[in-house]
Amino acid sequence: MRALVMIEPGDSARSQVHDVETPHPGPGEITIDVAYAGLNFMDVMARRGDPGYAPSWPYHPGLEVAGTVREIGADVVGLSVGDRVAAVPAGGGLAEIATARAGLTVPVPAEVSLRTAAAVPLGLATAMLLIAEVGRFTPGDSVLVHSASGGIGSALAQLVPLLGGGRLIGTVGRADKVAAAEKAGYDVAILRDHVSADAIRSANDGRGVDVVLDPLGTSALALDLDVVATGARIVLFGNASGGALDPLPPAGRLIGGNITVTGFSHRGLVAGAPHRVASAVRRTLELLAAGELSFPVTELPALADVPEAHDLLAEGRGSGKYVVRVRP
Repeated sequence: MRALVMIEPGDSARSQVHDVETPHPGPGEITIDVAYAGLNFMDVMARRGDPGYAPSWPYHPGLEVAGTVREIGADVVGLSVGDRVAAVPAGGGLAEIATARAGLTVPVPAEVSLRTAAAVPLGLATAMLLIAEVGRFTPGDSVLVHSASGGIGSALAQLVPLLGGGRLIGTVGRADKVAAAEKAGYDVAILRDHVSADAIRSANDGRGVDVVLDPLGTSALALDLDVVATGARIVLFGNASGGALDPLPPAGRLIGGNITVTGFSHRGLVAGAPHRVASAVRRTLELLAAGELSFPVTELPALADVPEAHDLLAEGRGSGKYVVRVRP
């Protein structure tokens, strides 16, 4: 079968489509004929060699897929060959056939295309976990999202209003992304080079924000603390820059402001609480099927186009959510 393989850490020249051995499921696993696979910044972090993202080299990237069940391993119940599913593989999803744990595989309703479903396991589902579960969002809360024009940022633009949100403010890294973020649903988008506590408070009618969703490591944490309301929740869910993380703020500042700083790792949930990931996938698929949620994606025509799209993500030039068509 054909699969994208990252030969070693580096640029797009080190990501190549190869013929590789066809996988077969072990106990508790299934294999999937992949129709579409989602692209994620976690694969970019693996490609540049960030610790912990690629267990070995060569590395087979791809962490979210949609397609049909090909084979079923021992001890798997509730799934049948030919079922339309979305899944979270441990890797290797950017391939014609992927392996996933049955517990991280969810049936796709007939009303949802596999193209859209491929954007759910790490896109919409992660956004749902961030805002509804970890961020403890309540209707009317104002929300600040850094990297608002990326895949997760775009998903949050769809979910926050659906869940009853108040003001939605985003920061972006490039001037051309301001209009794109506002078109996606942000009330205000601010270029990161121009962002300040005053600018964010002004965008929120002079008030502090209730929830901050921050994938920038700790580089924006001082700003986050300056703009939050009493009782706010700050969720740190990545380290897009790959730089060293700073120490967390003194406890006195958090206690005095009733502020919560929380970490989030999709990989950590997949490893330690996969049922929470599967539940979020199922919930977002149900919203899509009911027509309560829509999520536009940018489709790449073939696996060979993925390395260039990874370049866009790595350089901060990507916009929205990318999926690649793997099979007709």
